[in-house]
Formats: sequence, structure tokens, C-alpha cells
Amino acid sequence: MANIKLELVDLRKEFGELIAVDDMSLACEEGETMALLGPSGCGKSTTLNMIVGLEQPTSGDILIDGKSVLQVPPGQRNVGLVFQDYAVFTHMNVRRNLEYGLRVRGMDRADIDREVAKVSAFLHLENQLDIKPLELGASELQRVAIGRTLVTNPEILLLDEPLSNLEAEMRNQMRRELRRIQAETGQTIIYVTHDQIEALSLAHQIAVMDFGQLKQYDTAHNVYHYPDNTFVGSFLGNPPMNFVRGQFGHDGNRPVVAQNGSIIPVPTASAGGLSDGADVIVGMRPESMLVAEAGDPEAFTASVIAVEPQGPETVLTARVGHTDLKLIVETGTQAQEGSEITIRPDAELLALFDAASGVRFKA
Repeated sequence: MANIKLELVDLRKEFGELIAVDDMSLACEEGETMALLGPSGCGKSTTLNMIVGLEQPTSGDILIDGKSVLQVPPGQRNVGLVFQDYAVFTHMNVRRNLEYGLRVRGMDRADIDREVAKVSAFLHLENQLDIKPLELGASELQRVAIGRTLVTNPEILLLDEPLSNLEAEMRNQMRRELRRIQAETGQTIIYVTHDQIEALSLAHQIAVMDFGQLKQYDTAHNVYHYPDNTFVGSFLGNPPMNFVRGQFGHDGNRPVVAQNGSIIPVPTASAGGLSDGADVIVGMRPESMLVAEAGDPEAFTASVIAVEPQGPETVLTARVGHTDLKLIVETGTQAQEGSEITIRPDAELLALFDAASGVRFKA
């Protein structure tokens, strides 16, 4: 069993009346990449700053390798922070930037040269060592910033929106590079981002935050496919999860959710314990619904509003009751604007939420 590298215990940060981080608890195993994901202002960067030691928690604890670091100064926590804006020294060449942390620590010259050579080769910077940062491209600057931190061999590598300044192709390239770094070094990485694609593609575990609260902490797969609440379902996915609000009931022996004369069959396992008439929300991912044959007992009918071919996929907009749904289907699927289609959601991935709280009902 892997060791717990980082643990947050009821971590709280208040700025006056503002609760930036609201009693947050989670644990990250050694060698994992954990993403703090959420919209701007949700508290993820404040959480990162408390881990580094740049902010002091109002209450709670931060444990690294099982030991509290609250009384440990930032420079002695052995965590490395890579900022969004790179924060490299423009008056120094790449070599001097990579050396900086080791020189501050008083390492001897031979050891510095060895560590810089190792990290520069690992990050493909060996041919840029004598170049000033202003002569480098954005992805090279990002590698310098990461290298300057990696060379100090931190227990945890903290990345604060590291790819937000890059163009789309550069972001893809750097995502591949970060996956390689993690895979080859086994480095524990805490990654702050508002970009769901980065989180889903890079992280083993994702902590989804909103207004300072931890809304869900789970594997990337589970956070996407099995959201704990409507916020997580709506924040992840493009298009996001579809939500249909209605009343739970039965059509014969079949559990259904009814809205404005339309009914959506729901799995019996998801409906356990619900009373007829309960206000609920059905959640369905756009890619987890198929256009089925008429009369399918696990399906429902909807009117096609729009058909948008997008290469190998087509996005359908279909109306059930008074709610519009997005479906992602294979191009060529028979559906025309103004026609009716039969939609069968994947029973395993269909979610039922309480309409008042937005919390998922779990079997």
C-alpha cells in the first residue's frame, strides 16, 4: 500500500468574513498527481499557498509524510512551487536559473553541475543552458521553471495553473511532458487548474472545489462518470451533463421521472428508497445516450431541435418536456430537425440527484 504523502485535515482559511477554504480534508498518496480543480475564486490557489506555507491556515492541519508542517517555514518544507507566470530570472541564463536553488543551499560545485546536467537532459534543455530566458519560447520557459524546482528534489511538486499562458498546441505538448515527468520520476504532484481537460488527462485524483468547499474528491474516472452532486456534473464535460428536473414516480412497475407529460425511465437501483412525488433531477452525460429503436422499454422520446455535425461526431439537441438535452452520437445517426427520436441512456451512468440539495442519491 502506498504511503500518504500529503494530508489536509479540516483545513480552513478565513479572510475576514470570507471563508476561502471551508474545513477541507483529503489525502494524496506518494507518487500520485492530484488536481485541485474549480472555477476562479473557489479556493484552490489559497489551498496551494497554505501547503507551501505562504498562507497560514485559520484552523486545521497540513501533514507531509504524517508530520504537521504548520510550524515549518516555507523554505524548509521541501515542497517546490512552479508559478503560473514561470517566475524565472531573466538576467540569468538557463544554467544559472537551474543552479539557483542548489547554490542557495550551499551545494558544492561538482554536485551542482551533476544535478543541472541530469535535469537539463531530462527536460531537453541541454542545448539551451547558455541562453537567456527572453530568447526562449513559452514551453521552454515552462520547462526551465519546472526544472529549477525539480533540481532541488522536492517531496511534492506544486504547479499553479502552469499551462494557462500557453497556446492550445503548446498546452497539449506540455501535458504530454508533465505526464512523462510524473511517470519517469514518480514525483508527487499537486496541480491547480480551472481547466477540466488538464485535470482529467493528468491527475490520478481530482479535488473539485466551489466557494471554498470540497465538492468531490475521487479518481478522475469517478469524478467524471459518477459525480456526487449537480455542481460536479455541470462543471465537468463539454457539453456538460444534462439535467432534467421532475417528479419521481412509477409507470406500472417501472420507476420513472416525469416532467411536463414526458417520462424518463430510471434504473431501479438508482431509485431505491425514493417516494413517489419526490422532486428529483436526472443527470445524463451527452455521450452516454444512444438513439434507440422505438418502443425500447429503457428509453424515452424527444423532439430533435438541432443537428450539428462535427466530423466523426454529431451533437444533437433534443427536447424532452420543457428541457433541452445535448447528445453526442456518431455522424450518420438517423436524426432530423423536427423529428422525434427514441433515446436510451446508459443505465449505469444515469444519475439521480435530490432537487433541493443537488446531492446524488446513491444505492
